[in-house]
Amino acid sequence: MDVTRKFMVICLLFFKLLKVEMVSGKVLEETYRKWVQYKEDCVTMIKNEPLPQTDLFCNRTFDRYACWPDTPAGITINISCPFYLPWYDKVSQGVVRRRCGYDGHWEREDNGQVWRDMSQCEEEKEVTSQELWFKQLMVSFRMLYTVGYSLSLFTLLTALIILLSFRKLHCTRNCIHVNLFLSFILRAVAVIVKDTMLEHHWGREIMKQTDVSEMLSHQAAVGCRIAQVIMQYCVLANHYWFFGEAIYLYSVLIASVFTGSNKYLPYIYLGWGTPLLFVIPWVVAKMLKENKECWAVNENMNYWWIIRFPVLLTSLINFLIFTKILKVIFSKLRASNPSQYPKYKLRLAKATLTLIPLFGIHEVVFIFATDEQTTGVLRYIKVFFTLFISSFQGFLVAVLYCFGNKEVQAELKRKMRSWRTETEVVCCGQ
Repeated sequence: MDVTRKFMVICLLFFKLLKVEMVSGKVLEETYRKWVQYKEDCVTMIKNEPLPQTDLFCNRTFDRYACWPDTPAGITINISCPFYLPWYDKVSQGVVRRRCGYDGHWEREDNGQVWRDMSQCEEEKEVTSQELWFKQLMVSFRMLYTVGYSLSLFTLLTALIILLSFRKLHCTRNCIHVNLFLSFILRAVAVIVKDTMLEHHWGREIMKQTDVSEMLSHQAAVGCRIAQVIMQYCVLANHYWFFGEAIYLYSVLIASVFTGSNKYLPYIYLGWGTPLLFVIPWVVAKMLKENKECWAVNENMNYWWIIRFPVLLTSLINFLIFTKILKVIFSKLRASNPSQYPKYKLRLAKATLTLIPLFGIHEVVFIFATDEQTTGVLRYIKVFFTLFISSFQGFLVAVLYCFGNKEVQAELKRKMRSWRTETEVVCCGQ
């Protein structure tokens, strides 16, 4: 019974840490490593310390919370709060106490458990309004992008089926659209799977001592690391298909970029191949330098730039192409009928709003506001807009370039008329 209670103390500590959402992974791992070190130091002390000179004393022991030396009978011993506690800095001056009875046995409570006072080592239970607000905000952000990615996933799958089903819609422009839709789908699935893997990895219930070591083992982390790598690849592929869309429109309106008999193949290499040039070095850097937990925390931001740099570069190039294309569109609209200038502004605004989600121009808004530079309210604003736009962007692109496309609508109407005619023939034939 006493052993069970001792084990539950350490389990409750780890369980408490697991409830601190995504950041808990790193904290839990560091706490467990320190606890193992503390335990090993205690075992060394138990083996090597000489026996006391008194005849009657309580034996040295480790109760999975603190390390207790031999204590003379009738003495209350004070031990410094264990250094492995995540909040140790706040309680470093505190002590945990045990009392050795006059019979040479550790005193027990009425329920038979060994008495111990660790009130000075406990974390403050008061939760500030700011901490509570922050936790609620993070939960709201997660719900927001989960809804966004789920809605985008449904609309993109529908749009993908439509574009692939009609042979008349099979052209280079729509093929690039299809790959962009597919990159959005893979990105949405990868984000949802990654979140599920992280929650499974850190959120499992602790029932026995081995559960903690298994949770922090290399084998347990492999699954969520693979999910993290796939997500990073899908995010990069998504951005490079933005880049492909920009290059294609630039080639149509201004100057051809890819030459040769097969103009579609270079876009495949660009969209699906280029991300590997950055993801593979990032994986190698993580394995060699930051091979911890699920690779979700970036201790050295220099390694994170391996992933961030191509995203920022393509976003910047897309923005330059975007401004060039808008100038071309404006000049062509103005040259077509100079007397209708007000209508140009309306059509130009429509073209602008249509191209922004296709090129991923929204990324430029926070291109220089990096994670290291943004703090406080600005950081929350950046996180909100990044998550909101990124999660709902697939839905917007599917609506604009599939469901709102007149060519697609015409094919759907033609198919509906054909289906109705066939249905009427079958009915009348019967």
